[in-house]
Amino acid sequence: MKKLFLGAALSVLLSTAAHAETVGVSMALFDDNFLTVLRNGMQDYAKTMDGVTLQVEDAQNDVAKQQSQIQNFIAAGVDAIIVNPVDTDATTAMSKIAADAGIPLVYVNREPVNVDTLPDKQAFVASEEIVAGTLEAKEVCRLLGGKGKAVIMMGELSNQGARMRTKAVHDIVATDECKGMEIVEEQTANWQRTQGSDLVTNWLSSGIEFNAVISNNDEMAIGAIQALKAAGKDMKDVVVAGVDATQDALAAMQAGDLDVTVFQDAAGQGKGALDAALKLAKGETVEKKVYIPFQLVTPENVQEFVAKN
Repeated sequence: MKKLFLGAALSVLLSTAAHAETVGVSMALFDDNFLTVLRNGMQDYAKTMDGVTLQVEDAQNDVAKQQSQIQNFIAAGVDAIIVNPVDTDATTAMSKIAADAGIPLVYVNREPVNVDTLPDKQAFVASEEIVAGTLEAKEVCRLLGGKGKAVIMMGELSNQGARMRTKAVHDIVATDECKGMEIVEEQTANWQRTQGSDLVTNWLSSGIEFNAVISNNDEMAIGAIQALKAAGKDMKDVVVAGVDATQDALAAMQAGDLDVTVFQDAAGQGKGALDAALKLAKGETVEKKVYIPFQLVTPENVQEFVAKN
């Protein structure tokens, strides 16, 4: 009888081990509001799954550190890897490292430069960046009546998302409906609130005139709002737009300071990336590009997005 119980226990243990999955996750930066929501969404989702363990690392915006983390995951024998790239131009090498080791890899949120030539067992989960910039710029154009002077605050120039969102703004300004708009300045503030505030302060002190701030993300937009207020500007005279619909951004919109943002489902991207990684680890087929839709957020519908957060 004792042998029977031991045999049953061993069978259960082996069965559990066979279904256990370890996923290595390398995030570009922990100290980022949006990426924190994405990371938490992924970790919370993993907790609802039996036998799924995440090993989450902070690359601290260091490409070499991120590449080393991928190599360490492989050495540790993880079943799959999820990467939120520090530099989207550095992903070809990362893909090769994972492919050579036969480990599935999923990029999340930031589009890899090799997205159209990803090896087998690799995928990309995010939201289509050109859509975010398009939704944002169209709404700014509408609020300005198709006329005005705008400044663009860009994310890190090494980031595909920043480039695509900025391109979308230029494309909209070139349309007949918005050709009365003029881009008077365009610089990076590296996704950061403090740098966004400093950049707008510099523009104001240089005498640059504008009535719209189009930011690649909410953090820089909030920095812009802080600088405008510090300079004594009436927020009713300036249209400020961002992307992500973070909690801080939604609060700024409710306070009447932020006019436009675009909801990017960070938690949804985290869940989608983990689903894709686990499917690839099991040998299942996954689309190379999995897009989570963007949604425009304005003062008229902000309350429904507050509820989502």
